[in-house]
Amino acid sequence: MPVQSNLPKSNSVTDVLVRRDTIWFGTDKGLSNTTTNGSNWNQFANTGTFDEKSITAVAMNDEILWAATAYSTKQDGESLPTGDKLHYSTDRGQTWNAVPQPVDAGTVDTLQYGANKIAALAVTTTVNNVAYDIALTRNTVWITSFAGMLRKSTNRGQTWQRVVLPPDNRNSIKPSDTLDFDLAPTGGRLGLRGNLNHRVFSVYASNDSMLWVGTAGGINKSSDGGVSWQNFSHQNQVNAISGNFVVALSEQRWAARRILWAATVNAESGDEVRGVSFSEDGGQNWKTTLLGEFAHNFAFKDSIVYVASDGGLFRSSDFGSSWLRAGTIYDATNFQRFASAAAYATGTKGDTIWVAGPEGIAFTIDRPTIPFGSSWSIFRTYEPVQANSAKTYSFPLPFSPDDEVVRIHYSLTASSSVTIRIFDFAMQPVKTLLQNAPRLPGREYDEIWDGKDDFGRRVSNGVFFYRLEAGVSEAQWGKIFILQ
Repeated sequence: MPVQSNLPKSNSVTDVLVRRDTIWFGTDKGLSNTTTNGSNWNQFANTGTFDEKSITAVAMNDEILWAATAYSTKQDGESLPTGDKLHYSTDRGQTWNAVPQPVDAGTVDTLQYGANKIAALAVTTTVNNVAYDIALTRNTVWITSFAGMLRKSTNRGQTWQRVVLPPDNRNSIKPSDTLDFDLAPTGGRLGLRGNLNHRVFSVYASNDSMLWVGTAGGINKSSDGGVSWQNFSHQNQVNAISGNFVVALSEQRWAARRILWAATVNAESGDEVRGVSFSEDGGQNWKTTLLGEFAHNFAFKDSIVYVASDGGLFRSSDFGSSWLRAGTIYDATNFQRFASAAAYATGTKGDTIWVAGPEGIAFTIDRPTIPFGSSWSIFRTYEPVQANSAKTYSFPLPFSPDDEVVRIHYSLTASSSVTIRIFDFAMQPVKTLLQNAPRLPGREYDEIWDGKDDFGRRVSNGVFFYRLEAGVSEAQWGKIFILQ
């Protein structure tokens, strides 16, 4: 059973999945959900089959829920993503089972595809073999594992089959074709002919027969349950996708319309660009929009589409002709705000629009009487200090101003005007972060510093101190360590 908490498990979130009254979140410390719009949280880390490893994918169909986990491995001085487990529940998350990230034996084996014998790379390691996306059809789970390619299981992960996708030099394959290619994301010393279209990132099931798979070589469509495939790339269509590196796929269903949306990033060709591509005719023609944006995820509310991207959360009510960006995500109730615009995931529950990323979790309301992005509720985890208001701390420690901000955390016992000043190691003043700002008791506050002084100059590496003054109470001191 999950552990209940009044805070999220982590402030780094990569996946949002809304099903009925439950919003699921994949975080870098495990799986969480809320059924109370963030008032309470259920944490699955360190319960059942879970530990605190990162969630890389979540999918649900009826009562069945799957989640993939991964971690980092140090190899030759480099930190590499490593597949861990695939967890599944048949009762909406009440109980869980787990199977390991699939690997193969040997080096090269042969797959039968119609009358063809396809040489296939045997993936024997979980390094770079991470399930980044999951789709569920009747009695089948599909995973995209980058180096591990596209795989499916019909027995809940006890065994896995590699799925044959077109090579880079073919626009389609079917079992009756005469074929000569290798199923391999890379060639290397084994002498296989590697294919970008076998480096797999995203998968979406429109129904039990219609599958869409995004790779580093475009978008692949199957209308017969993953047997035959047609490939759509930036190069093989007149009205083509913007880029061949396809990191997310989803479908908007409104009235009689079915629109396939894809996050299409530039791969190896110089004329490809990152952006969003969408098709309303089954992939025969594509339109592109939000060019220049690195999109990560999609959500829909009737005719409205939402895109989570590095540039923030975008909204379009005219099918991509124009876009509204959410702007700064700021919670006026607790003075929290997201310092980074990046959004990794989004989901909708009625008029409530959820967004998550490296800064935490938030939602806004989108209805005619409450304009999109006009108000926000933010949920971030922290070490509470309310029981000891003489305590304050900064995090992260150390922090790098090139990549992040530092947050000064504190709480008050009475309404006060708060002033925070930052000093260098010689106790010379560097920055007045806050000056007589009114704050209320009984809340946990974060104040953000970007590592710049009062003149807008980036400070150097080293130890800094901050002084927090609140009314007539004794001033509190804390430490900040900058390492770039």
